Amino acid sequence: MNSKMWMLGFLLFCSSGMAQSASSTSTVLAAGDIGMCNLKAPFWTGDLMRDQLQKDPLAVVLALGDLAYPVGSSSDFQNCYDPAWGSFKDRTHPAPGNHEYGTANAAPYFQYFREKAARGYYSMAFNNWKVISLNSNLKGEAMQAQLNWLRSDLESSSSKCTLAFWHHPLVSSGYHGNNSVMQEAWNILQEKHADLVLVGHDHHYERFAPLNSSGAPDPEGIRQFIVGTGGAVLYRTLFVKAGSEKRVNGQFGVLKLNLQDDQYTWQFLAAHPRIKGKVLDSGSARCYPK
Repeated sequence: MNSKMWMLGFLLFCSSGMAQSASSTSTVLAAGDIGMCNLKAPFWTGDLMRDQLQKDPLAVVLALGDLAYPVGSSSDFQNCYDPAWGSFKDRTHPAPGNHEYGTANAAPYFQYFREKAARGYYSMAFNNWKVISLNSNLKGEAMQAQLNWLRSDLESSSSKCTLAFWHHPLVSSGYHGNNSVMQEAWNILQEKHADLVLVGHDHHYERFAPLNSSGAPDPEGIRQFIVGTGGAVLYRTLFVKAGSEKRVNGQFGVLKLNLQDDQYTWQFLAAHPRIKGKVLDSGSARCYPK
């Protein structure tokens, strides 16, 4: 083989490797606590989402509950959520919040998202990542059915990395504080070496070190992000909990995750028009070996 042919082969190999590397990255944009009528903030975060989605045609949105205030009615979805976030509904994967259940059985939520909402919990595959939406509003037999499904779904998964999202945080330094409703789900996820949990409910941004299901820092636990900054009135943080690594108050915004082959990066992006896209928190971490 002459030198020109060798060089051509080398360049083709590099080009192929770069393409594979690029294709193994998925962009996820997430926020909850969104559609509060008469506020500009849902439109700010919606505009930020559209900017990010235009940059990456394969990016998806995770909506972390409390999407349409005050009671998740059909008119709340029509008037308070849809004008701000409805334009990218086809790229949005939702989880319900407690305000959706302000209307019986969260019926308008399921009607609005239809097959996207599934039965209230579902999973997807993004390259080497499994992404799971759960419903933190269930109780009794309904919650047990969800937990049984979760265990079965994880046992059948061959994904290198796992992200789960729902509404109520296990641990929070915010107004609502800690919530144990998803403790058993957390146990199952940790047993299967999940990497990330995204939640809302408290209206601030907070990043935690990996936690176990008791809410204590644990190097073999799961990292939690609270992103209750999608458009509803913001809350202060109160008593800072163990494992809290970063808190942002007073800024609406969106969490941007780049899910790579065996690792991830994060950025919390400000949504206010004066500083739209400003990075307020960032970092990276590897997935747990499976």
